[in-house]
Amino acid sequence: MARRVVIWSPTARADMRAIDRQTALHILQSIDRYLNVGVGDVTKLRPPRTEFRLRVGDHRVLFLRAGDQTIEVLRVRHRSEIYQ
Repeated sequence: MARRVVIWSPTARADMRAIDRQTALHILQSIDRYLNVGVGDVTKLRPPRTEFRLRVGDHRVLFLRAGDQTIEVLRVRHRSEIYQ
């Protein structure tokens, strides 16, 4: 079985620390579900952006795919702040 890997940028780590614990756990569960089952509200952003977006309630996870079972999380922010 392939190993699933999440690489966290320093900025994404700081974003997660700033989010309340319950929401942060929900975000982690959603990332895990997306990697393991492929379930989640994921959209590729329009050019010139190259990231993918995972919607988790009012928060958005911006990430890059680094392989079939690997993602690099770039940012985790509230929907009103993520695209600025």
